[in-house]
Amino acid sequence: MKGNEAIAEAAIRCGVDGYFGYPITPQSEVMETLMDRAPWDSTGMVVLQAESEIASINMVYGGAGCGKRVMTSSSSPGISLMQEGLTYLAGAELPCVVVNVVRGGPGLGTIQPAQSDYFQSVKGGGHGDYKLITLAPASVQEMADFVELAFDLAFKYRNPAMILSDGVIGQMMEKVELGEFKPRWTNEYIEKNYPWVTMGKNGRERNIITSVQLEPSVQEAFNHKLQNKYRECEENEVRYEEYMCDDAEYLFVAYGSSARICQKSVEIAREKGIKVGLLRPITLWPFPTKQIAHYADKVKGMLSVEMSAGQMVEDVRLSVCGKVPVDHFGRFGGAVHSPGEVVEALENKLIKA
Repeated sequence: MKGNEAIAEAAIRCGVDGYFGYPITPQSEVMETLMDRAPWDSTGMVVLQAESEIASINMVYGGAGCGKRVMTSSSSPGISLMQEGLTYLAGAELPCVVVNVVRGGPGLGTIQPAQSDYFQSVKGGGHGDYKLITLAPASVQEMADFVELAFDLAFKYRNPAMILSDGVIGQMMEKVELGEFKPRWTNEYIEKNYPWVTMGKNGRERNIITSVQLEPSVQEAFNHKLQNKYRECEENEVRYEEYMCDDAEYLFVAYGSSARICQKSVEIAREKGIKVGLLRPITLWPFPTKQIAHYADKVKGMLSVEMSAGQMVEDVRLSVCGKVPVDHFGRFGGAVHSPGEVVEALENKLIKA
């Protein structure tokens, strides 16, 4: 199935309570699949096309406030419209999952794939000091697997989680193994395990969920609480994958569809006698800073390969602290690089330089 279809099927199977979205290429199949499957007939899952992306993210806010597992999906311009809602969700410490199947920009750009929403996703695209837990799938299987993982992390840290994909992974078709159907959480389970929810008082003090606090000292204390939570997440939730790194003299750093391309680039380069490996960040936030820094003492240089003008490369450079050269190679505006182009860039930017 398509990556977008896998997202939808996984949401149904892992007991998601509600999906609120709005169609936009290249991710419309997420909502179309959910509508076609009509999961509310058999599972009680709510699937609703909102009147806009702004409406859908605020519906997510409402469902999340009740402790329900709720999600939305969109593509780049639509995610831009959701930024105010996302920062509200982070400020209210509400768990949810947002899927971004990235397309080329800026502006309306193109419906073709890109990875140019990295900054928006991992640096906090809305206002304030907040973070989104960000997972980057590199296969249709991971599109399915990361739905439940994203919800687990979102509820563990009471924080929005994003699955940052792109038009390549969203539209490609691969074999997928889907999980078993899991029961939806009961209200009793939610209230027992997540006592912050707003589902009626039941003999306790009322819960108030908000992201506004007009007293600076109180808001500062809350921000310290958030930063401590983010540090805990950085310590415990970094995920990455290594490919032929043991003897590598050079390193590709790439995520998502670029990482898939770089796997072939590694093979081509090694056939030419160039010892290169691939480090694939799976969590873009928290970023595998320590793991990349580890290779700064082992390799001669690193190439950040992205379908953008260069965004993740900044975090790679920060990770190595100037110990080795770090360069960038990217195609953007909807263009996708080939494995051969990546090898050529490695030779021209790092080996022959």
